[in-house]
Amino acid sequence: MRINWLRWLSAGAAVVLLSSGALAQKPKNGAGYDLAARATVLHEASVYVAADANSQRLSMVEPGHEVVIVERSTPWVKVFANTDVQEDPEDKPEFGDESAPTPASGWIRDKGVVGPTTPSGDTILYGAAADLEDAASRPNAPKNAAMEAHLLYRRVSDYFPQSSLAPEAAWRSADIRWQLEKRDISSLPSAKEQDASLRPTIFEGEMKKILKNYPGSKYAAMAAYEMLDNKICGDWQGLPKCPEKEAELYEKYARQFPDGPRTAQALYNAIYREATVVTMYTVQDEKKKADSAASKTQELATEMKAKFPQTDFTARAISIAYKVNQGIPLYGNDRD
Repeated sequence: MRINWLRWLSAGAAVVLLSSGALAQKPKNGAGYDLAARATVLHEASVYVAADANSQRLSMVEPGHEVVIVERSTPWVKVFANTDVQEDPEDKPEFGDESAPTPASGWIRDKGVVGPTTPSGDTILYGAAADLEDAASRPNAPKNAAMEAHLLYRRVSDYFPQSSLAPEAAWRSADIRWQLEKRDISSLPSAKEQDASLRPTIFEGEMKKILKNYPGSKYAAMAAYEMLDNKICGDWQGLPKCPEKEAELYEKYARQFPDGPRTAQALYNAIYREATVVTMYTVQDEKKKADSAASKTQELATEMKAKFPQTDFTARAISIAYKVNQGIPLYGNDRD
């Protein structure tokens, strides 16, 4: 089971790439290189102007960032470093990329360089990413641990698409980036706007790739669930419009992915919102609408009890349905 690393993530580990001084000599788009020439590093690697540690240091490559190997001269490798910042422009985050390093040509030591031809490279990259994800879960986590994990997981699916680890790696990479951007957006004043369109949109490119590359899988179901974040209201402001809309979104999701790993959670979210609507319409003295929402709450809770009897979400849903039946408000002040 993955660790909930985000709760420990330090404020400094925002959605930014490595910041460093870099030189020109920009290569072509990294994606245009022969796959066999592409690689990443498992540790911080200094880029030197010559194959000599006493020569001028040009830049730095952090774990997960990509290099393109030009030639080897043991124990050195000539590379174009940080070429991944020149990848598909649609993969550019909405904010936080201003300090991304410029690709530069130079030499790095030939150690910890992993590419598509590295024996067991998929396992090596996946393990390094998992270590960094674990590190990001701890108090006083290394500043860039989460983003380095995101990039290393991404290299697994990029370099080894046929690996049994590729689907999980693609999901973990996308999820880490999603959670980081979600956290940053939630800190903005616009996050409290009722209308979701008034706040920045979390980048969906990597989640959409999972839907495309792994249709029908649990990873596609989880990606689709995450993407609902971009449609959820910031603040209901005491009005039923938002919870009604969100209940529909979560129920629609549950119908689309009836056996997905997030289906029980989606139905619970729909039930909670229907129960909230009951309270809101009761306060507004709109009994017919309140009764309709109460009926929907009971219906969904009964469905959950039948389909997902062992989950905490079902127990919580049944408790909510009971409160609704007892006339206990689910939103606002519940004291008599």
